[in-house]
Amino acid sequence: MKETQKGEWWTAPTLGDKGGTVLVTGRRDIAKFRDNPRMNIRVEVTWPYEGAADGMPDKPTSELMENVQDALLEVFDKDPVAVMTGIFTGDGERTWVFYTASTNIFGKKLNQALEPFPLLPITVYCENDPDWGQYDEMAEAEISLD
Repeated sequence: MKETQKGEWWTAPTLGDKGGTVLVTGRRDIAKFRDNPRMNIRVEVTWPYEGAADGMPDKPTSELMENVQDALLEVFDKDPVAVMTGIFTGDGERTWVFYTASTNIFGKKLNQALEPFPLLPITVYCENDPDWGQYDEMAEAEISLD
């Protein structure tokens, strides 16, 4: 992630569904978004890939993923209709997690961010999560240094 990226982030390893290591990166500074009762739709943007033996993407795929991620962050920083709260990488896929108030507007901004890139093998999944329960579950992976 770019040094100029807004937000406070942490990263920790966990075990994926397929048994491989997954790096979980979560955003800490989400209170202003979480306190907005309209920001209750959780969106997952998932990119499957052919991973190396360790389940991680190869270097060219990883670099393209980072460029896509930077574009996503830039679009949603400029127009905060959604906030990226988590990134899961490993076990043959990368998933970016957002919370938004509108899937329609989210979709338009997602397409805007992805416009400069070739067609990507992504899927988008949405669910209502008014209590941010999935975020809380992800946050349990953070390793405290205290």
